[in-house]
Amino acid sequence: MFDLDNWQEIFTTIRKNKLRTFLTGFSVGWGIFMLIILLGSGRGIFNGVEAMFDNEAINSIQIRPGTATIEYKGFKAGRRVRMENSDYDYLIETYPGIDKSSAFDYFWGQGISYKSESGNYTVRGVHPGYRDFAKTIVLEGRFLNELDITETRKSAVLGKLVVQDLFGKESALGKYVNVSGVPFKVVGVTDDKGSEWEQRAVFIPISAAQAIFRGGSQEFGRMTVTTGDLSLSEAISLADQMERDLKQRLMIDPRDQRGINIRNNNEEFAKYANVMKGIDAFVWVIGIFTIIAGIVGVSNIMMIVVKERTKEIGIRKALGATPFSIIALILQESIFITAISGYIGLLLGIGLLELVNTLLPEGTPFFKNPGVDINVAVYATLLLIFAGSLAGFFPAKKAASIRPIVALRDE
Repeated sequence: MFDLDNWQEIFTTIRKNKLRTFLTGFSVGWGIFMLIILLGSGRGIFNGVEAMFDNEAINSIQIRPGTATIEYKGFKAGRRVRMENSDYDYLIETYPGIDKSSAFDYFWGQGISYKSESGNYTVRGVHPGYRDFAKTIVLEGRFLNELDITETRKSAVLGKLVVQDLFGKESALGKYVNVSGVPFKVVGVTDDKGSEWEQRAVFIPISAAQAIFRGGSQEFGRMTVTTGDLSLSEAISLADQMERDLKQRLMIDPRDQRGINIRNNNEEFAKYANVMKGIDAFVWVIGIFTIIAGIVGVSNIMMIVVKERTKEIGIRKALGATPFSIIALILQESIFITAISGYIGLLLGIGLLELVNTLLPEGTPFFKNPGVDINVAVYATLLLIFAGSLAGFFPAKKAASIRPIVALRDE
């Protein structure tokens, strides 16, 4: 029940001891402020690392042929390893753990034109599964499909900046662009969160790219697969199996680390995630110990308060005050100072993170969108209330145990 007299007394005590109250509150406020800043910074680092994978699916495995460095079964060292459509088909048919897939090739600086407008862009020969790997967003029309591949259609999907350069405000869908002198029908327009470079890409079927840029060869530059819902250990096992299989198929010594390059994003991201979990745990430990230091300060101050008010407490007890009322009075003051100062520290911490987020240059590597989850803020507030109660309980218990006759004799 709200007791106005108790609160008037608490505020009177605070006004009489402004400096002491400020220093007490500052220690708690500083602790929660530092906890929020550390947690927010940790989240910013994690977001920055996660943004590094914006161009690629986290659950993906990339396979790129390299250069054989060890002589094997009559094949000399130093030869360039080649992968062809038959190798792609073999992997897709052999491993059911593969979800989406695409062979792809990059052809840099190709001339793309529409009417009087032209420019040089990267042409990418891909399968439909490339969209899932690269997290490509279709703004208009569609992405490439299997019929585009099997029928070697002259279909093109343009990045939004290519459309902006060549078409201006005119719709690109259904129009024809010249890709290195060959007309392609625009079937879609895409966007990509990764970078401007991704938004200046032109996607065509891998079969058409091989016909135009490789003279009909079945070779491609690299391939990627996504692993769907496979666990980390299953994804690692899948990558290892495919590497062993491909080395045997392409006549590469099993010991050769450069004949086939495998990049498992599942494993790479898991490593970053584990590092971030360690940083997060470290931040919590530092933040909590900082808060504990502040709470100890509050407890010590409340002990001083009890000492200063010993005679007053004795008079209260002599007049019939119960131990519970004495404890409640001390606890209320402790919780009030702790909660208010902690809440101010919480607001200042969140405010500073928002300011940093606003002033942070776009594209800053390894740091992005620092902030704290609302649940963390709630938990921190509850922690403060509990800590404030704990800080005031022991001094309050001591005050309640004082015998009136002893308290009245106190000088």
